[in-house]
Amino acid sequence: MSSLNGERMSDLHRLLEATCTIAREAGILIQKIQAEGVEATSKEDLSPVTRADHEADALLKRELLALEPVAWLSEETADNPDRLAEPRLWVVDPLDGTKEFMKGLPEYSVAIALVEEGQPILGVVHNPATGDTFSAARGLGAFRDGVSIRVTEGRRLLASRSETKRGEFEPFEAEWDVEPIGSIELKLALVAAGDAAATFSRGPKHEWDVCAGALIITEAGGIATDLFGEPLRFNQSFPKVKGILAGAPETYKRARKQIEAIGASDRMDEFADVPK
Repeated sequence: MSSLNGERMSDLHRLLEATCTIAREAGILIQKIQAEGVEATSKEDLSPVTRADHEADALLKRELLALEPVAWLSEETADNPDRLAEPRLWVVDPLDGTKEFMKGLPEYSVAIALVEEGQPILGVVHNPATGDTFSAARGLGAFRDGVSIRVTEGRRLLASRSETKRGEFEPFEAEWDVEPIGSIELKLALVAAGDAAATFSRGPKHEWDVCAGALIITEAGGIATDLFGEPLRFNQSFPKVKGILAGAPETYKRARKQIEAIGASDRMDEFADVPK
């Protein structure tokens, strides 16, 4: 490794550690607000949003931009198209799994990724309820609370609660041990840690839903693509991806083959160029 590459890796490691600290700070704030009592309002798409979403977003924006002053894309911040001209940006979901947070289920997360030229180079997923912090940096591996993690093959499939209620996982129940939990970023992190073998969504996902977790999966030895097996790319003008499919390599292949036969959800129709 050249000294220049060594310096970059060292800088990336320090940046990852600092980002983990900031994610935990946001988690503490989220837990404090939960203890005070949660009230929600509705966004334009009728999804819930709470004071925790907004205050965690403000904390993350302040601290992350002080750490690395680049462009910004977050679920709770109005999008600025100027980001498209920038080579680096933070992609953030300050509280992924708001419904679980409101119900007191320990299945929500703070998700942070740093993207460079369309690809994540750093990712952190922190579960405020359990204290677990999953992290990765490109070329440095993936970790759970500082301990190296690897994907594991198997039958356990983590599914979206809402998508399970819609019946979207029924075709997979004969071949998989399907377990619904919240937060897609948390599901990706748990797959990276070997707690399950795969996860997927047959409908669109925002970039902030999958960016951090996708890097953690790949650095843990797994594969993460869109639902159709195409590479994920971030900082797009329409900041959504065509679903997500991620898992240990052989399990990924098995899921991909089955998804090819079953197809995407009708929710994917918001993309004009999805395979039929």
